[in-house]
Amino acid sequence: MSLYPTGVCVISTRIETRSPFGLTVNSLTSLSLEPPLVMWNLQKSSDTYKDWRDADFFGVSMLRTGQGHLAKRFALRGQHGFEKGELVGGDSACPLLADCLATLECRIHGRYEEGDHVIIIGEVDRMASNTDSAPLIFHKGVYGGVENSRS
Repeated sequence: MSLYPTGVCVISTRIETRSPFGLTVNSLTSLSLEPPLVMWNLQKSSDTYKDWRDADFFGVSMLRTGQGHLAKRFALRGQHGFEKGELVGGDSACPLLADCLATLECRIHGRYEEGDHVIIIGEVDRMASNTDSAPLIFHKGVYGGVENSRS
């Protein structure tokens, strides 16, 4: 699967027992247009696994080119907190990163355990985008950009 290029995002939430936290994900995908559903996969061995069981909502910050440092940091065990100035609030209580390609604010719609992961499905309540940015891509273990060309 490392040969399959994917977009990169930080999925984040707030729960009562800890400050806002997030983690890097490249498994985000659209599931349904009506209702608007997205899904992503959480590894059961994640140091945030138990905290995600208490979450009722999540924010999606789709990263743009130039934000690879965020993807790397939020992918590290124990490095899931936000630094000063990174966190912006959405219209809901979803924590979001500033200046991203796009953001989604979602309510958790379902959780399904499969193999060594949990599939988390969210219903999208709000979204915003920055169409002037290019997406951050993960391919063969490396973060990079994508060139858009018209043929």
